[in-house]
Amino acid sequence: MDKIAVADRAAAPAASGDEERNTGRNAGESTWTVLVAVAANGAIAVAKIVAGLLTGSASMWAEAAHSIADTGNEVLLLIGLKRSRREPDERHPFGYGQERYFWTFLAALGIFLVGGVLSIGEGVRGMLMPEPVESLGVGIGVLVVAAGFESYSWYTAHKQLRAESRQRNRSLRHHLRHASDPSATTVFLEDTAALAGLGIALVALILHAVTGWAGWDAVGSMSIGLLLILVAWLLARRSKGLLLDESAPADVLDPIREQVRGEAWVGRIRDLHAVWVGPSQLLVNVWVTPAAAVRDAPAAQLLAHSDDLRRRLMADDAIARVTVTLERD
Repeated sequence: MDKIAVADRAAAPAASGDEERNTGRNAGESTWTVLVAVAANGAIAVAKIVAGLLTGSASMWAEAAHSIADTGNEVLLLIGLKRSRREPDERHPFGYGQERYFWTFLAALGIFLVGGVLSIGEGVRGMLMPEPVESLGVGIGVLVVAAGFESYSWYTAHKQLRAESRQRNRSLRHHLRHASDPSATTVFLEDTAALAGLGIALVALILHAVTGWAGWDAVGSMSIGLLLILVAWLLARRSKGLLLDESAPADVLDPIREQVRGEAWVGRIRDLHAVWVGPSQLLVNVWVTPAAAVRDAPAAQLLAHSDDLRRRLMADDAIARVTVTLERD
């Protein structure tokens, strides 16, 4: 079987345009989303630390650890956003887009260690050495104010994700599972967990005040820790898939397949692979068998057809690089 490959030899361009194509705009939106989260969580962390000192609440200390972890993680996301914008070079011909995936994976580890493990540890300590919660009003007040800040950060991330999912004709749930840019997804899941954690801490404080049993506070802290470990696992799993060149989802692959199938000279698609080499940057490899009418055409003619197909696919700015391989029986 003869094989002829036609590849894009140019450096992978930065994507820009509509739908999954708008890397520049999406990067700006992601940066703003992360900056809002950094500001909100930084302020909240300080308030929770003060409240933890005043109340002695294990749940409050768990929430303080949560906010500290979130702030540090969002700094990691900013580093990833900046480093991923570097131009392709000889060492990294597909660019540095996967930097975002690496730094998001580190952020997931931060949530697990700083947020989840410390919160559970604080809860265990509170269960073994229970202490009464003081200044209950201060604790509740801080939680309510924190909920306001977290809600705004959550709204910012949700707004970006909702716009992206509508552009791609996806449900929000599907987009969260398959988005090629993990930045807004990370902030959204962190803030969702934060709002849930605030609710848990508030209920724990109220139950402690009503029943007088300090164990409720410890239970709240451990519950927050388990919640954070779940979020860390979800983020790490998604980052791992992107780092290991997980295939693009069907709603991305199918339009590419239909476009190739629509070429008059293509007889059959033997295989088609597409993976993300960065947010909104696809690497596409397609193997085709020419139609019977052109199967015996000169190699130069087949190469011209292949090159034309490659240019047509590259018209979608979400596609950073294409290799077309012709296979003749």
